[in-house]
Amino acid sequence: MLEDYGFEPHLVHPLQCKAIASARLKNDKVDAAILAQLLRADLLPEAWIAPPAVRQLRALLRHRAQLVRLRTLLRNRIHAVLADHGQDRPAGCWSGPGRAWLASLPLPAVSREVIEDDLAMTGALQVPTGRPGWEAHQRARSDPRVKILTQLPGVGPYTALVILAEVGDVTRFGSARKLAAWAGLTPTVRGSDRTVRHGHISKQGSAWLRWILCEAAQTAKRHPDFAASYQAIAARRGKKIATTAIARKLLTRAWHLLTAAERAARLQDATPAPAA
Repeated sequence: MLEDYGFEPHLVHPLQCKAIASARLKNDKVDAAILAQLLRADLLPEAWIAPPAVRQLRALLRHRAQLVRLRTLLRNRIHAVLADHGQDRPAGCWSGPGRAWLASLPLPAVSREVIEDDLAMTGALQVPTGRPGWEAHQRARSDPRVKILTQLPGVGPYTALVILAEVGDVTRFGSARKLAAWAGLTPTVRGSDRTVRHGHISKQGSAWLRWILCEAAQTAKRHPDFAASYQAIAARRGKKIATTAIARKLLTRAWHLLTAAERAARLQDATPAPAA
């Protein structure tokens, strides 16, 4: 909206804006004055503003992820009702035979009502979930960077598209470590004199990027490239920390792949065309 009115917006990193965080008097008027002073002195800790196309892609992919999560929630409720009555079907409950098996169960009236309502809502989500999925698939086919990222184990077209949308312009990160720090996958460090303590990951940056990388890591940790590293970290720190470590390794490799592709594209553009 600010851009539509001709203003140049500035996005501020709130945790780094210490002048506001440590102020004794804090209200909108005081905050605006301090922000103006920091901007005038070129001391404003600004964050990158994604272009409209990237913001729209993020909205599409996040919308699909939220719909899938809602569908999973409804299915888990059905499994919970079945577990309460000691019922289970290893082959699944969502195909034709699975639906017939659900209908044949001798369940109390209330439990039957819960299952039927959840099944109805699950069916209603089929079209809204499929539409953004189809749009994401079309975008993935037209983006050559998706094909590059799918070389990584555990990364499919949708995962690659989420990484691209959340990271945005990869050239703004000077190294893979800076990208991992921006994504919140690096440990916090507290040091004084010769004592240095490393804590858990900072969890700053895009939560959607960390989520999709951890999902990809669930498959990548069994790949020969990562299996030994995962087993070693899991033995020392546990499976959750090991999975997060594999997620960071995936992001590091993604940075190298995207940076190399960007460099190759620039060299190709700079090469003069052969004379006729």
